[in-house]
Amino acid sequence: MRILIATDAWTPQVNGVVRSLQHTAREARELGAQIDFLTPGDFRTIPMPTYPEVRLALATRSMIARRMDEIGADLVHIATEGPIGLRARSICLSRGATFTTSYHTRFPEYLAARAPVPERLSYAWLRRFHNAGAGIMVSTPTLRAELAGRGFRNILPWSRGVDATLFRPRTREEIADPALDFPGPVFLYVGRVSVEKNISAFLELDLPGTKVVVGDGPARAELEARHPAARFLGMKEGEDLARVYSSADVFVFPSLTDTFGIVLLEALASGVPVAAFPVTGPRDVIGAAPADRPVGVLDTDLRAAALAALEIDRADARQFALGYSWRACTQQFLDNIETARQAGLPPLAAAC
Repeated sequence: MRILIATDAWTPQVNGVVRSLQHTAREARELGAQIDFLTPGDFRTIPMPTYPEVRLALATRSMIARRMDEIGADLVHIATEGPIGLRARSICLSRGATFTTSYHTRFPEYLAARAPVPERLSYAWLRRFHNAGAGIMVSTPTLRAELAGRGFRNILPWSRGVDATLFRPRTREEIADPALDFPGPVFLYVGRVSVEKNISAFLELDLPGTKVVVGDGPARAELEARHPAARFLGMKEGEDLARVYSSADVFVFPSLTDTFGIVLLEALASGVPVAAFPVTGPRDVIGAAPADRPVGVLDTDLRAAALAALEIDRADARQFALGYSWRACTQQFLDNIETARQAGLPPLAAAC
């Protein structure tokens, strides 16, 4: 089976959507499927207003159609609702070709945080976008129930995984980096540094030790100026990122809008317990741990959650994360694709 994933989120962006797609493609090869990508890297791009790290493709409908014809996939999966996703959707609809979508990002909440756009209008547009496909994939049961309540149809589960070989507990000797030798306890945040991530809720907490922020984004300069005691380490990947995780005592996840939060699994796999608000994402991940072996603390009082998380057994955090594999997530994705393919619509190659 050959699948084309159309996505506006791609390298050099570093986020959960990009990592999910990359891991899915890698595992799919081992499972006998081929995934090709249609990304901004195939076209000229411009920076997204207010968020220059994100590049928007300057691609016409005919340019995207030509690229889709060259690939000749059996089915299209549309990962994002940006310029590429919109045009790929339009082409599939005009050809009667099967396509699925996924809901990675709470754009209504993100837009409301940046501009006076009513959430109900954003959700109405998203509902129209996704309901045209053969299925919409979501990462958690809570999000599935929420979207179903908003009128989204054909909702399919697609969880997330973690590279437990890269993200693992390390000894002090393995970390061995003076740049990470902060007064403890160390409270860590990893992710985009932008207004919708609610990072101020973390940085404003009265906590002992050191607050560390890993990542970059449009809000970094302002937050760094307002919180000089916090350590901003910038963007990190691979082994450098893994060492930062394992050097922390608690991972603090202040977001109220994330649909999952792969960073939660990366922290847990590193043996770092989590403190978060009881919202979609943390509630589905952290809340899934056995009551007698918690891996994090969810509380509307984020300070109380962060301090309580210091008492959690790091070994329990690691063991829990091992239950999330990219292989299982990819099989779930491929099963969803097969379900859509059996829905009776013609495959893309035949419809072209």
